[in-house]
Amino acid sequence: MDEDTSVVVAGAGLAGLVAARHLAAAGADVTVFERRDEVGGRVRTRRRDEFTLDRGFQVLFTAYPAVRQELDLGALDLRSFSPGAVIARPGERSVLSDPLRDPFSLTNTLFNREVTTSDKLRTLALRQHVGSRDEADIFESPDAPIADYLHEWGFSEAYIDNFVAPFYGGITLDRSLSTSKRVFEYTFKAMSEGRVALPADGMGAIPAQLAARAREAGATIRLGERVEAVEAEGSPVTVDTAARTVEVDAAVVATDPRSARALTDVESIPTAARPSVTQYLSLPGEDLDEGKKIHLNAAGDRPNAVAPLSAVAPRYAPDDRTLLAATFVSSEAAGTDGDAAILDIDDDTLAEATQSALESWYPERQFGGLEHVHTERIPFAQFAQPPGIHDDLPDARDPAGDVYLAGDYTAWSSIQGAMRSGREAAEAIRTDR
Repeated sequence: MDEDTSVVVAGAGLAGLVAARHLAAAGADVTVFERRDEVGGRVRTRRRDEFTLDRGFQVLFTAYPAVRQELDLGALDLRSFSPGAVIARPGERSVLSDPLRDPFSLTNTLFNREVTTSDKLRTLALRQHVGSRDEADIFESPDAPIADYLHEWGFSEAYIDNFVAPFYGGITLDRSLSTSKRVFEYTFKAMSEGRVALPADGMGAIPAQLAARAREAGATIRLGERVEAVEAEGSPVTVDTAARTVEVDAAVVATDPRSARALTDVESIPTAARPSVTQYLSLPGEDLDEGKKIHLNAAGDRPNAVAPLSAVAPRYAPDDRTLLAATFVSSEAAGTDGDAAILDIDDDTLAEATQSALESWYPERQFGGLEHVHTERIPFAQFAQPPGIHDDLPDARDPAGDVYLAGDYTAWSSIQGAMRSGREAAEAIRTDR
């Protein structure tokens, strides 16, 4: 790539920031335009009344290759969830964990009555199976819904309903387990090989670090300026924002999927959405008794799960409060009315459902002091990933002319997919120029 190559990046989410950094480090003159007044896209954090509130419940899988390549994990001061989870139902809580990574949970896991001994042995076999495969191998393999895949492995209905449905309901935003089994396999591999963590100061620390690295490499980031059009007929590429028109040698469209399709006319960009709702609630005093493990609702889907955020990352809450994140996801297959229905549930109803669940799980405790802090409703939290969708996702070079795509919708819906796509878009420009 010529050192005087000029590039505009539309969007300062994870993909756009990674692309900008690598292009600037290669000598390009890079300008990033972001419509919001902050970087991060779908990964952002706000502060309210001394609480740290991420844009929905999100976590960082440290085993993702792109995470290790693009981030200084030490500087993020990561705080980790304990492996496994608490399976919760009225009057009963039981721990299911990975005894290889959490030896203190061995006894509780071995005597967990929610799943059979055969399920536990199959889980170890599955871990070995996915551990021998890389990302490309998994995402190029034959596909099926997660539920069908687990049935083929011989897992019991109890294991699928009580553990996998709520646990992967949180990861895929699809408690029905109709999502691609490739997502299950790769995230299961990541959790077996690394930590599930939060930056001490919130998930927004991730794009903040990426932005700092992009600026250090020489990129300019302009906030509060939306890219409204990208014209790629001939050379140079013309980029219009609300404030200016610029001509550049290449452009990277790293916006949300629907905006990217509108800017590039690439019809293979997926626009079917998975919504989510996260309600942040605080308690006075001590954390939940099970420490740093996510609580899975085995008896219903309201809430799907409760995460003890401040038990994991203490700076998420003031010293005298405990911060919980209750997540609500769809129980229906992608594309049904149930997907959007969760967005319409009012704050009081959500809070009452969570309080009722906690009181049933912890009959020995009182939850009258539970207080609503904030509710985050996200209509497009992920693009829907039914079986086979990854076979038809767009490539970085699919737009016309010298325009390139960067976004998890070129890979799979995840932080790994977003960061990997940013690097791949930068490499495509470097190769082509």
